[in-house]
Amino acid sequence: MEFENVLCENHGGILYITLNRPEVRNALSPAMWRDISAAVKLAREDDSVKVVIIAGAGDQALASGADIQEIHDRNYLGQLAGTATLALKNLEDLYKPVICAVNGYALGGGCELALACDLRFAGDWAKIGQPEIGLGIIPGFGGTRRLTRLVGRGRALEMILGGDRIDAATALKIGLVERVYPPEELMPKTMEFARRLAGYSLLALQAAKTVIVGAEDPGLEKEQQLFAQLFAGPDQKEGMAAFLERRPPRFIK
Repeated sequence: MEFENVLCENHGGILYITLNRPEVRNALSPAMWRDISAAVKLAREDDSVKVVIIAGAGDQALASGADIQEIHDRNYLGQLAGTATLALKNLEDLYKPVICAVNGYALGGGCELALACDLRFAGDWAKIGQPEIGLGIIPGFGGTRRLTRLVGRGRALEMILGGDRIDAATALKIGLVERVYPPEELMPKTMEFARRLAGYSLLALQAAKTVIVGAEDPGLEKEQQLFAQLFAGPDQKEGMAAFLERRPPRFIK
């Protein structure tokens, strides 16, 4: 299967999905989300795959967020149908373990991508955050709910309302990531853990993940409704215009 924006490689039962737009810090376009969804489908249907590793090409970012220029220039909500939200739901529901190697920035949709994975191993230079509030919107791909489940209500509110990015050490402290490694160790240690999982029974891995992940969160639907309302409003247009023009936003409310 050919992909335009991601690389997929199966080595010893481990499927490596690499976001491959390093020239824009792996910014997440609708086409990128479609490729991620297709790669997850490949992982689900290929019986030789037992574990998935997701990372970003280069050493600057897993994904630096959405492509703001693309969002600003066209009806992005229309582009979202069957892309970001579906890709992350498919990823979360994949019955095989998924490890995210956070190799740099994981902002906005990049953070939400990491949140939808089962485990997050970060490089010690990583920066993680949900900065959408500065654009007049909120995380709209499951970030509000998945972040709350991981770090608790207070920490989630602090990150989302403040729009701050946190470093890897802080992410480890609050439970947002499970492990932190220096640059030369991130991928080798991630691969080592994945190989360990690949040696176990897939049925047992599936059972453990099914029980722990649990039922669907009803709050996801509410998040998507509010995200759509905000995206249609004037503050979103002002926030994204200000970002592109490199000036402080002047929100109406």
